[in-house]
Amino acid sequence: MPRIAVIGGTGYAGSHIVTEAVRRGHTVVSIARSVPAERVEGATYLEGTVLDVPGLVAQLEGVDVVVSAAAPRGDMEGKLRPAIAELVTALPENVRVGVVGGAGGSLVAEGGPRLIDTEGFAEEYKPEAREAIGILEDLQADDTGRDWFYVHPAGGFGSWAPGERTGSYRDGGDVLVVDDEGDSFIGGADFAVAVLDEIENPAHSRERFTVGY
Repeated sequence: MPRIAVIGGTGYAGSHIVTEAVRRGHTVVSIARSVPAERVEGATYLEGTVLDVPGLVAQLEGVDVVVSAAAPRGDMEGKLRPAIAELVTALPENVRVGVVGGAGGSLVAEGGPRLIDTEGFAEEYKPEAREAIGILEDLQADDTGRDWFYVHPAGGFGSWAPGERTGSYRDGGDVLVVDDEGDSFIGGADFAVAVLDEIENPAHSRERFTVGY
C-alpha cells in the first residue's frame, strides 16, 4: 500500500486527502508550516515547507507518493511554482508526484479555452490560477519519465461549500465537470476520494484530470 505525504496537509484540500488516506489504511504524513491542534488520528504531522526543498526531501524519505495541496496565494504567490519544480527534481525517481491545481486551468470544452480565459472569471483569482497552470506546464514538459498526476477540482470547491462525503464523483478528463444546470461543484471529502482512487489505481499517469459531480 503506497505511503503518502501531503504537503499543505492542514489546508482545506490537504486535510481531506489526509483524512481519506487514513480512512483507507495508508501510512500518511501531513507536512505544513505549523502542526494543528486538531489532528486526524492515525496521521503523522510534521512542520515543514515546500520553500525549503532540501529539508522537505529529508522529511519525505521512504514515501511512495507526494501530493502537493499547497496553494500559490498569499505569501506563497510567485514562490510555489519554482518550489514544486525544485522538489520534483530533488525527489527520488520512483516517487510519484501529485499536484492539486485549481479549476481555472481546466478546459470548458474539448480543445479549450481554459476557464481562466472565459468571461466572468474573477480577476482576483487569476494570479494563483496562472501560477497553478505554470506548475502543470512544468510537469508536462518534464522529460525524465517521472510519474505524476495533476487534478483540477470543480469550480465550486472550497471550505464555503464543503458538502458531505458520498464516495462518488465524475472524471472529466481535461474538461471542467458541470451538472445539467451548468453548475460545477465538488465537496472536499469527495475530491479526496478522487485523489486516493488515483493513487491506489492510477488512471492518469503523467496526465491532468478534472473532478466534479
